[in-house]
Amino acid sequence: MNQNSEKLGKQNINQLLFNLSVPASIAMMVNGLYNIIDTIFIGQGVGKDAIGGLAIAFPIQMLMMGVAQMVGIGAASAVSRNLGASNTERAIKVAGNAFTAIFLLSLLFASLSLIFVEPLLYIFGATHTLLPYAKEYIETILLGSVFFSFALMANGLIRAEGKALIAMITMIVGVGLNIILDPIFIFVFDLGIRGAALATIISQFISFLYIMTYIYSGKSILKVKLHHFKLELLIIYEIFSVGFSAFIRSSTSSIFAIVVNNSLKVFGGDLAITIFGIANRIVAFLFMPMLGVVQGMQPIAGYNYGAKKVDRVNEVIKLSLIVTTIIAIFGWLIGETIPHIIIRAFTSDKTLIKEGTLVFRILIAMIPLLGIQFVGATLFQAIGKPIQALILSSLRQFILLVPLILILPRIYNLGLTGIWISFPIADIIAAIITAFLLKMQVNKFRLKQT
Repeated sequence: MNQNSEKLGKQNINQLLFNLSVPASIAMMVNGLYNIIDTIFIGQGVGKDAIGGLAIAFPIQMLMMGVAQMVGIGAASAVSRNLGASNTERAIKVAGNAFTAIFLLSLLFASLSLIFVEPLLYIFGATHTLLPYAKEYIETILLGSVFFSFALMANGLIRAEGKALIAMITMIVGVGLNIILDPIFIFVFDLGIRGAALATIISQFISFLYIMTYIYSGKSILKVKLHHFKLELLIIYEIFSVGFSAFIRSSTSSIFAIVVNNSLKVFGGDLAITIFGIANRIVAFLFMPMLGVVQGMQPIAGYNYGAKKVDRVNEVIKLSLIVTTIIAIFGWLIGETIPHIIIRAFTSDKTLIKEGTLVFRILIAMIPLLGIQFVGATLFQAIGKPIQALILSSLRQFILLVPLILILPRIYNLGLTGIWISFPIADIIAAIITAFLLKMQVNKFRLKQT
């Protein structure tokens, strides 16, 4: 077995999580930084309504990302467990099936989305003002969706074989190029919001080329050959059953977007949608280091669960909880201290800055609890328990936030305030439920040790 994967079962957990999480966190933060810089360029170069258009288009991107994560996370979990069980050939078969599945699914998704783009955008809360911006952006993005989906999926496989540095470089290459191309296309070529989308799909294609070069350079454990591309029903079922929770998370994010954007349209109009578009990107950036930690945790937990080393699984759970909570508290302190400075980078509109500052403080009020949610959902994905992973992945945004956003604005005339306070309330409830399920699973691990 490859030495890199063997380290997952032998190396000190602290060092191992650090080695896997730091590259993943850097890659995630760079990606999150791209989303912020992209929005800043659009806000300053096109206008605040263009930011609202991004907020409307974003759910379609989330669905696209969900398809890629479903295949990527499901395949990564299977690869980790097979490598842990010294079954390298089956791990390679999983990778080959994942390649075929992501190509077919992303092509189907892009085709259907382009056919029904306007109805979709209206469903996601588009107003007559925001629709042209959203349509122009998402139509261009969908043209490069196959490359984006493949790169995102393959990143999970690369991390599963213990090559976190390669996965980090893959993301940095694409995002770095995107940040360079954005101002050129928006300001120099005067392509507006379409220019931002063009910069994105060109960058995604370069990431795709980098990944293919790595996989077929002979450095990867997953030496995928032509016969591995043939779909096998049992492997596809294994990939989809574990990864489906990730798709549900993105799908519920889209359903959530339908609810929140349409509620904001009713209670706050274009300004409220734009405020949420900015705040949501900043909050997502604060999530990124935590996501990097749990991405580092996943192959460790999956490998050692497959190798029946539950003491190491327990150890990585505890360490991941501590690290994600510290990161969350740090992000919360920054967000609560200087939100006006952050929002001012996106726009010079005084009303937007004033209202956005208050909204942002409300939205991040309970972020210190999010580490529990991320660790819990990732653990169940890593050990191949799709039901628990599905529940925890959909808990915050779908099971809790959607009904809260529909109900609270209509209670005691809370209106727009009811929408904003739904977020910290959902965070508190989700953290309690996740902690309960996580504790039950840890107790099961301990029983296996005795």
